[in-house]
Amino acid sequence: MIKGLFATHTIEAMPHVDAGEPVEGGPQGEVTLKRVLTARHLVMLGIGAVIGAGIFAITGTAAAQFAGPALILSFLIAAVACGLAGMCYAEFAAMLPVSGSAYSYSYATLGEVVAWFVGWALVLEYLFAASTVAVAWSGYFGEMLRMLSSMTGLNFNLPAALSSAPLTFADGGHKLIFTGSLINLPAILIVGAISWLCYLGITQSATVNAIIVAIKVTVILLFLVVMFNYINADLWHPFIPANEGGSKFGWSGIYRGATLVFFAYIGFDAVSTAAGEAKNPQRDMPIGILGSLLICTVLYVAMAAVMTGTTPFRMLNTPEPVATAINYVLGTVAVGSASSYLLGALKILVVLAALAGLSSVVLVMLMGQPRIFYSMSRDGLLPPALGRLHSKHRTPYVGTILVGVIACILAGLFPVDVLGDLVSMGTLLAFATVCIGVLVLRRTRPDLPRAFRVPLPWIVCPAGAAACLFLFWQAFEVRWPLLLSWIAIGFLIYGFYGYRHSKLRQGAQ
Repeated sequence: MIKGLFATHTIEAMPHVDAGEPVEGGPQGEVTLKRVLTARHLVMLGIGAVIGAGIFAITGTAAAQFAGPALILSFLIAAVACGLAGMCYAEFAAMLPVSGSAYSYSYATLGEVVAWFVGWALVLEYLFAASTVAVAWSGYFGEMLRMLSSMTGLNFNLPAALSSAPLTFADGGHKLIFTGSLINLPAILIVGAISWLCYLGITQSATVNAIIVAIKVTVILLFLVVMFNYINADLWHPFIPANEGGSKFGWSGIYRGATLVFFAYIGFDAVSTAAGEAKNPQRDMPIGILGSLLICTVLYVAMAAVMTGTTPFRMLNTPEPVATAINYVLGTVAVGSASSYLLGALKILVVLAALAGLSSVVLVMLMGQPRIFYSMSRDGLLPPALGRLHSKHRTPYVGTILVGVIACILAGLFPVDVLGDLVSMGTLLAFATVCIGVLVLRRTRPDLPRAFRVPLPWIVCPAGAAACLFLFWQAFEVRWPLLLSWIAIGFLIYGFYGYRHSKLRQGAQ
């Protein structure tokens, strides 16, 4: 039995790899995923998943509480950790172009029980992250309505009972209480709209994502250009503020800041869930994964430099640090001047870009989760319905509907921000497993053709796994009861269903 738990798929026999036709599927005549995505689409998907709440919120907290102007170094350190894991994802995605991401990679290298564990952990990343970001989107949507009401003199504001969660956590997240609200309606509506888009097809989803990415990147570049003129180099001194105890500034603060902003990079791995729909995955998957990481790193570092160069870093500890920076600069220019009007317009655009940025994160996460369920279903570990594709749209429509409904419930009723640590832990476990899997496959199957190879694998892969596990431990110390409860639920499902219906085990009998 123990041996069966760690049985692995051979790469050639995996049910999602079709060596003859550029499709992912099974028996001849079966509806398959459409291979329509190019390298450009994949890069856009990566940027769409990464640039969201991180660049519009986390930057302020990391600068004000931990790193100061040296937030630039924190982003670079986090980028190195993500880059190590990203190279491992790129090698797997080019060699094994399937929709299961880290789940499928683990199945091919570390065995079925590990694959299930990773697949269950990925639910934390994709499903809960989509709900969490939808709640953040609702907050920015409310801010936009308040701005619109202020500009027009009309009341566009939603009642608090319809724009906030009816449940919240107290006593450090251990007690669930009612807030008096009814439902977070905007969060439900954005999840519902994006789920419908994902249902229609990957082409439509990728096109909308590309438009959203273009909007938010344009606004970010506009912010950098406009605010560059107001940089005061004195605000960068001292570049590394003196340590004030613990992780508050100094080098320890830089490392703590890196731990925080690492989560601003979460989402680049979602590119790998689209491998089954890439036209030329061997060439384009590494471009999509590493290209999106590089672009996001450049934008993050530039934003950190401009924000700390225009605003005293201690003032950035707000939910909307980008808008805070604009407001600070607005206070230094003459009222009624051309600069004041320009900065006022920029603030409006930043709020719109935040809405666009968060929308694209929800989109990519809601695209990714059904495709992981699709792969797990095709392996027999989840019910067959989750492996069905729509005859017209060729999308995993049952999984898309299921994920959309659950995400709506979470976003509309619960303060899912308390699950942020769970999202991070699930992601980091998947990253570490992929890094280890590359080494295992290099040793067990050195003969496999690899369109992309991790350089210096015996250094890069262990370093990537170690970095991810180190960051994982920071959250595990606080949230271990929740994580262990989630893992226990997952293994109950595996024991009562997945183990009994595993196609790999049935084929071996």
